[in-house]
Amino acid sequence: MGGTSPIGRSRSDAVQLHTSTGGIVPLQNVTILIFTLIFSLLFILALSCSFIGGDEEDEPLFKSMLNDIATNDPGLVMLGENVDIDVDEPSVTVSWSLVACGGGSELDGSSGVHESQCGLPSMALWVYADNAPEAIAIYDPSAIPFVRKTGQRRRIENLVRFDSDHTLDIQKARLYPFDTYLLTSTLRAVDASNITIPIQKLSTIEQVTSFLVAISDVESYEIINGTQVPTRDFDLYITRPGQLRFFALVLFGISWMLSHVTIGHVLLARRLVDIKSMTKHLVSAFAILLVIPQLRKSMPDSPALDDDYIGFFPQMIISASCVLTILLLIMLREYDEMTPRPITVRPLPRPLPPRTPKASPKAPPKPPAPPASPTPPIPPRKSPLKPFLLGAKVRSRPNAMERGEATCAKDELNAGFVFPPIPHANGILHHRSRSSRFRLGTVGLGGPSGSASGSKSSKSTTLKSLKE
Repeated sequence: MGGTSPIGRSRSDAVQLHTSTGGIVPLQNVTILIFTLIFSLLFILALSCSFIGGDEEDEPLFKSMLNDIATNDPGLVMLGENVDIDVDEPSVTVSWSLVACGGGSELDGSSGVHESQCGLPSMALWVYADNAPEAIAIYDPSAIPFVRKTGQRRRIENLVRFDSDHTLDIQKARLYPFDTYLLTSTLRAVDASNITIPIQKLSTIEQVTSFLVAISDVESYEIINGTQVPTRDFDLYITRPGQLRFFALVLFGISWMLSHVTIGHVLLARRLVDIKSMTKHLVSAFAILLVIPQLRKSMPDSPALDDDYIGFFPQMIISASCVLTILLLIMLREYDEMTPRPITVRPLPRPLPPRTPKASPKAPPKPPAPPASPTPPIPPRKSPLKPFLLGAKVRSRPNAMERGEATCAKDELNAGFVFPPIPHANGILHHRSRSSRFRLGTVGLGGPSGSASGSKSSKSTTLKSLKE
């Protein structure tokens, strides 16, 4: 045989193709890991630097306000240095501090409260809240100790501060994290001579844990024994900070997305037949069912679950229903696998003997019918919920395969495609010549499609063409 033979080359002389990188040097996995660790450490260091100098404010919160009062409107001031808001209680506790600004009302050696010109009151005071018959605090300046070296007064918290408890209206608590609250109250101060001391100012801090606090105070009076008594009222507006609302909404959205994922697990599990694959969807849906309550508890300062009708309760109902549905699907699959399926075997058809075409108008004899099955097949039991949960068609096998007719169909196909073909009584015969092709008609119940004379004339015409 002819051909060409390649020129012998060694493996070292083989041409090697190199892929161009376009000037970009690919990084190895170790290099990418090192860069990731460095970036993580830099990120943590940058966040840690935000705590440096956090306790060093430019100016104390109440300094400018106290200096202004000491200059323009001296008198008694009450500062809310702490506000404890408990929605579950529900109550608000304000820690008030007594301060005297200007006008000779300051206690000697006590100036410099909040780095201002104000100090502690020099007279004994009894403080009443919300017209209560008993005082909520008693201030005694003689109990304030001195520092021996400097002669300055010590500001003991329990001696100069007192708490006032107020009931909080929580009708809007169900709107978390967009819940807002309003607290109104009134305070009155009386000296040892039972003379009411006017309160010039009420103020509180602006931000506490999980809440923003805004206060507005107004001068008021009460009528006691027909006499007007000066008091001071305040309105406390409580809202949620923007950062808290953002994180709460993110967790709220994640919880709903997880609930929707459980619905997707049900749809995917319904299309599966393998029980092992369905078990993976069951484990995932059950894990989501356990995660949703933890996400709800991780929301910052989240209220109780009593009124959460648009979040926690619908999410738990949907997730639990999906877990139960997947369990039911697995049980039905198990039941379907355990149900025995009877296999019906039909006898093989006997091969037909070769038949010759006949011109007789008689109909060909019919082949004998196959013997009937001795016992009819027993249909398998079906679950009434199977069409709804598993769908109308679960298996993709043909009906003939399930009835055990695969062998019969194979033998019939093998018998139908045989070369040379087996002539039949009602078959078709072809007579070939160099010039034409003739067809002998089929003999049926109504008689032959062609006559015998036509057959003879065709044979004679063929003989004549051969002689010529």
